[in-house]
Amino acid sequence: MSVRTFVDTNILVYAYDLDAGEKYTVAKEIVSDLWNSRTGILSTQVVQEFYVTLTRKIPSPLKKTQARRIIGNYLSWDVALNDGRTILQASEIEETYNISFEDAMIISAAYTKNASLLLTEDLNSGQQIEGIRVLNPFIDNAVP
Repeated sequence: MSVRTFVDTNILVYAYDLDAGEKYTVAKEIVSDLWNSRTGILSTQVVQEFYVTLTRKIPSPLKKTQARRIIGNYLSWDVALNDGRTILQASEIEETYNISFEDAMIISAAYTKNASLLLTEDLNSGQQIEGIRVLNPFIDNAVP
């Protein structure tokens, strides 16, 4: 992958959830490609949700120390810090596109980091929001 790619929490979680079947395989490959190309983008929201999901919500939760180590590695990626401006922009995106505020925060963070692509299961694949193409990599063999 050579385009700046924002990764939503669900995609990142699947890359570590051994119980996720085919989604694990697809997500692991995506994350590996993003590591190699150095084009992956996250936000503080994604990192927070990732930690909670890995340690509490997946069928085989990781130990908290292991989750912290993984997150420490991801801090070398481009990480959007959600601030007041991000929140205000997200409120406008939520209203304009009629999406959840949490999804609007993801779009806003991706926008602040000049992402061209957003990988997520939470929005309509193929949709363009604020100039960012949304892609669900698990449907129709969609590969970025």
